[in-house]
Amino acid sequence: MSTISKNSLKTSLLELECHFTWTLLKQDVDLDELEETIGDQIEFLIKSNITNYNLLSYVCHLKNSNEEALRNLQKAEEEIKKNYPDEIARRSLVTWGNYAWIYYHMERYKEAQTYVNKVENSCKKLSSTAQWKIQLPEIYAEQGWALLKFGGKYYMRAKNCFENALKNEPDNPEFNAGYAIAMYRLEDFSHRQCEDASLSIKPLKRAVQLNPKDTFIVALLALKLQDFKQVEEGERYIEAAMQKTPDLPYVLRYAAKFYRRKGEVDKALKILKKAIAVTPKSAFLHHQLGLCYRAKLFQLKKTTRYPPQEQVEEFIRLSIFHFKMATDQKTKFFSAHVDLANMYAQGKRYEKAEETFQKAFQINILSYNDKQEYYYHYGNFQHFHMKSESEAIRYYLEGLKIEKDSYIRSKCRDALNQLLEKRIQGGLGDATDFGTLGLIHNLNGEKHKATECYEKAVALCPDNEEYLSALCELRLSISS
Repeated sequence: MSTISKNSLKTSLLELECHFTWTLLKQDVDLDELEETIGDQIEFLIKSNITNYNLLSYVCHLKNSNEEALRNLQKAEEEIKKNYPDEIARRSLVTWGNYAWIYYHMERYKEAQTYVNKVENSCKKLSSTAQWKIQLPEIYAEQGWALLKFGGKYYMRAKNCFENALKNEPDNPEFNAGYAIAMYRLEDFSHRQCEDASLSIKPLKRAVQLNPKDTFIVALLALKLQDFKQVEEGERYIEAAMQKTPDLPYVLRYAAKFYRRKGEVDKALKILKKAIAVTPKSAFLHHQLGLCYRAKLFQLKKTTRYPPQEQVEEFIRLSIFHFKMATDQKTKFFSAHVDLANMYAQGKRYEKAEETFQKAFQINILSYNDKQEYYYHYGNFQHFHMKSESEAIRYYLEGLKIEKDSYIRSKCRDALNQLLEKRIQGGLGDATDFGTLGLIHNLNGEKHKATECYEKAVALCPDNEEYLSALCELRLSISS
């Protein structure tokens, strides 16, 4: 193929609406785990699988198996013929776009051009104005579903896609479900501050109203109601979902989470064991099992003055086993890594704890909240297990320096305050402690308290540039 026609083919490919042009980056996901998840959804969720097969073809391409990618596109085509016999062209645009890109990567340029032409001709028939960019609600929705699968970084874009889809079809149950899930995940991802009302409750209720058979959404609504202390209403929803689809792992896992958070840990364990028999490799389920055994450990320690050592060790062992399964299965599962590290520390396996904390911090998709959480838990590890107050202070401070308000940031601040006050009252306070306390007060906007602390720091260490300049800035801002 000549360079000119190859370049014009590439230009056309970049115009297509499909997974290859939606900026879905492989470094943001664990491809094996994503492939497993899509496979489970194809098996268990009773809905059209066009979206799943299209996404699976893209995942296979990212894993360098283009032949397998083509096989999944054929399956997507079969689903389109079965579900939309009267709208084949309209429903095939994403599939054909993926075909074109995969053939291009296989250097089968003629086939790639054929699919480019198919998309172009169909777009011309479907819209008098568009050569390529045809804004169909189902394409927005398909992009939204793909973005949701690629993790937290993509949730805001997913929400926008479903909003665009809903502009044309406000009562479409699937688009409403996608929008509700995106809102739910966004709140979870940003570790919501407890506002008076949750932004996702309304869209979740609307999605349930439009399709009460979608028990996955029903279960999410139950958890969200529980977040806002509407536990009885939440439980009615969760029980209804379990009655409608008693064997669906996606509903069972959220039901288990609901009962664990309600304090009914044994009931949660029973549900999880049923779910894990169906999907034994689910990282989510293993993480939930680990959390249940951890809850049993803390319950035992709280209620028994001298808890039997073998029981304590058994709960630690089971918890570690399941957290480890979760991190093996999903290598970028940050909270499972932190939970595993903390559990190693509980079991006094400090080297393993240290190693796991380091692995957690090396995950390349950490949000600000994740980093704050890391610093807080690692600070606790240094403080309570390694008995190093100076290291603990260092890491709590790192968490506080990430100036994004969150529940975990306030925990870093409280832990720091306690440690520093204790050191100062015990007569151990040095210039660094006063300087750090000054920084905390300054970050909190408490300028007079900050000034006092920096004055004490300077008195102890008169030549320190950092303290002198902070003090100078504070005095200027107070007087201005």
